[in-house]
Amino acid sequence: MTQTSLDSAAERREPVNPGVFDTSSQRSLESLALAVGATSFVLVALVALVAFGFQAAPIAGPGSVGQFAAIASGIAAMLSVIAGRILLRVRGEAPRARILGYLDLAALSFAHGVIALLGWTLLAVILEHAFIGAEVFALPVLILSGAAAAMSGYVSFFSATHMDLQLLAVVLAVFLVFGVMASMLTASDPDWWKDNLSALGMSSNVSAFAFNITIIVAGFLVTTLARYATRGIPTGNPKGIGRVRVSLIVVGVFLGLVGVFPVDQFFAVHTGVASGMVVAFGVLVIGLPTWITGMPRPFVVLGWLFLAVTLVLAVLFAVGYYTLTAVELVAGILVFTWIVLFIRNGAALEQDARPGSAD
Repeated sequence: MTQTSLDSAAERREPVNPGVFDTSSQRSLESLALAVGATSFVLVALVALVAFGFQAAPIAGPGSVGQFAAIASGIAAMLSVIAGRILLRVRGEAPRARILGYLDLAALSFAHGVIALLGWTLLAVILEHAFIGAEVFALPVLILSGAAAAMSGYVSFFSATHMDLQLLAVVLAVFLVFGVMASMLTASDPDWWKDNLSALGMSSNVSAFAFNITIIVAGFLVTTLARYATRGIPTGNPKGIGRVRVSLIVVGVFLGLVGVFPVDQFFAVHTGVASGMVVAFGVLVIGLPTWITGMPRPFVVLGWLFLAVTLVLAVLFAVGYYTLTAVELVAGILVFTWIVLFIRNGAALEQDARPGSAD
């Protein structure tokens, strides 16, 4: 919902008693977000009191305050996203839930939970290396655990109640980066990078599971973006939007299947869907000027440049100059950068097509 529509709605409403809670105002949403954060703080601090028995704890590692705060924050973030989306549905600002709606909510809440979990874990590890041998005293254990959960709950609730395509793209990018980096840092095989990026999902340990589930959820989030990002974009080709949407959905589905079929168990299928994802992206980049006729020329040229770089890297791998891991990492960054820029350019086209936008 745009600020203009919010202002119009505010003008149509009758004056209300300032003491009465109004969930349609941004001030009330901010108050709700603060309440979610405060509730998360109290609940997690109480659980920490029971878990640690008001004793000192290490900063990071098993049984540490960092580990506890990360897990608690992940749970708080997931529940906060669910609460925020339910609130929007009650207010009528979100469509009635269907099967895909529930799956979107599950993927969105999971992504926020993983971001909180891995973010606080990474911070705890960094602090442990900064304060070597230090322990956290009993009272700070409770305060820090509660504060981490409060921040995660507040930010996640705010994100859920203000979610738009650009924010969803940012969540997707951060989630994918955090998930893949966590798998890299915890991989059982230190030489995984000599094979390919998919080698992170080859073993049966937690690292491989984290990598595969990250790829699966990221693929689903791409399909979610594909369904919503292509709505309302003006074009002179009546079939163009559908073709763009299908191409993006194919990219997302194939990305998810990369995680479903680990390379060591399903080599042919894994290689096929990974290659198909690149082909679908290439078709999308090449067909975009015809499918969405008003797409800015610089963005079209940038897409061709990204595709050319990917093909050059593939050739360098074929002649043995680059490792497949380097090709996959660069290509993945380029593809997701293109998707984020596509969302921004599509939104600009839609904005320019609205009546009175030129005034």
